[in-house]
Parts: sequence; C-alpha cells; structure tokens
Amino acid sequence: MLRHLSIILFIIASQSVSATELDTAPLDNLQDFASLIRWSGVFASLIIIACAWLLLRFIDSLVSNIGDQFVQRRMLLQKLQSFFQFFVYMSTAVSVFMLSFRVDERILALIGGTIAVSVGFALKDLTASFVAGLTIMIDRPFQVGDRVTFEGHYGDIVAIGLRSVRMNTLNDDIITIPNNKFLNEVVSSGNYGALDMQVVIPFHVGLDQDITLARELIQECASSSRYIHLPKPVVVLVQQTITDNYLAIKLTCKVYVVDTKYEKLFESDITLRVMSEFRKHNILPPAIAVKTA
Repeated sequence: MLRHLSIILFIIASQSVSATELDTAPLDNLQDFASLIRWSGVFASLIIIACAWLLLRFIDSLVSNIGDQFVQRRMLLQKLQSFFQFFVYMSTAVSVFMLSFRVDERILALIGGTIAVSVGFALKDLTASFVAGLTIMIDRPFQVGDRVTFEGHYGDIVAIGLRSVRMNTLNDDIITIPNNKFLNEVVSSGNYGALDMQVVIPFHVGLDQDITLARELIQECASSSRYIHLPKPVVVLVQQTITDNYLAIKLTCKVYVVDTKYEKLFESDITLRVMSEFRKHNILPPAIAVKTA
C-alpha cells in the first residue's frame, strides 16, 4: 500500500519539476515549490495512508476467510477485492494530494501534464497493438480456430481482438498475447483455416530389423485409425539416424487427422497400434550403440 502511494506521489512530484520548466509561469526555485505544500496536511495524510493500509489488510483477511468457507464464490470475491483495492488506492492518493498541496492554477497545470504523460505512455503499447491487430486481420497469418505455434506455446486461436490474441493451449490454459508481438515473430499455423491437419509421428527400429515390414505396418495402422482424414495420403519416410547414442532407422509417419481437436488422440491411437504390431512381428528397437571417445 505504501509502496503504491509512494510511486504515485513520486510521479506527480517528478512531473511537477519537469512541467515547471515548460510552463509559461514556472516556479522560480524550490522555495516556491515548497510554498505549494500544505505542511499541516502532511500529518493528516500519513494518518489516511495508515488507515487505508489497515483497511486493505482487513479486507484481504476477510476475503481469504470467506473464500475458504464458500469456495464457489471465491473467484467473485477476489474480483470484487481487486476493484475495491483500486478504489482505495485512487481515493487515498487523491485525498493525500488534496491535503498536502495548495491547489491553484499551477498545480492544476502540473496535474494535467502528469495525466497527459501517463496516458501517453499507457497508450503507446495500446496503439501499437491496435495497429498490429488491423494488420493481422488484413494479412491473416492465422485465423480463429487455427492450431498454431508461437514462442513455445502451442494451441488453438480462440479470439483475435484489436489489442490481443487469445490462445487455448492443449493444457487448457488461456494465453493472452499482445498483437504487436506477432509483427516480428514467426508464427506456425498447422491447419490455416481447415479442419484437418497433418500429424507427424516418429518411430525408431534397429538397423537389423525388417524395415520394409515396419513401414507397411505403420501405414496400415495409420490408415485404419478412426481419426484419419482419408482424402489425404499416408506417407512414411525412412531415415538412418543416431538416437540416444544408438544407430537406428527412423520411420516418420505423416498423416492427416480429420479434426485438429483429435490430434493427440490420433497420435496415441496410431502409436499404440504400431507398438502392438511391432511386438507381434518381433520388430525390435535400436540395440547397436555408438562408441564415444
């Protein structure tokens, strides 16, 4: 509480010093500035700050106790507490300012300058996000419903606003991303407006295994899944690689799921089927280790 009020009063004071340099009737020196302070009100301001701090501590304890007893109402109580805290902060700051300073045309000019600078800083990022939002709507690098990858986050775009984009991750988290972030970062869209999407599933087998049979089994398992999008082809690519210091054959299955919401179910279904078929046909994982110095 004291820290927030100190920041507010510091901003007002600092802006007053800078504004006096630009005002048509500037304060000549610090003595003139000190004459604007109502010293008799400083003590009353300290009492108001202490009362506000005690009130907020009491409300915080009250909300915590009620929230523990009525769990379903806890979120509502916390929202109301946030609004109340903001009201107390602003009311206390205004009261302290009115009691501590003699309000005249110079103080009003300083307040106006402070508000103008504060609003300008606040609107800078908001304006950038607004312009970026218009760019996204016109250029359309992705659409609502697309499954995208952005800065390590992976999920579905659920809303595109003028200020931000909301993504619902596969962990069911809602991530809010400012629009201006998309202007300089790479965004990967898996389906770009379509329901179906390609799913890439890697498998590894030993060099001495029947690679042709393993490839056919993967294609058969993928083609028989109930989540497959049949109009698109099933492709299995073969590559020799080193996995965890083992020489292996990597078989990459590229197949399309009928709906993006079934992506992980589709991947699990194919993986379980392939592992079962590999056991039936005695196709083993890599067993030849690479010697390291």
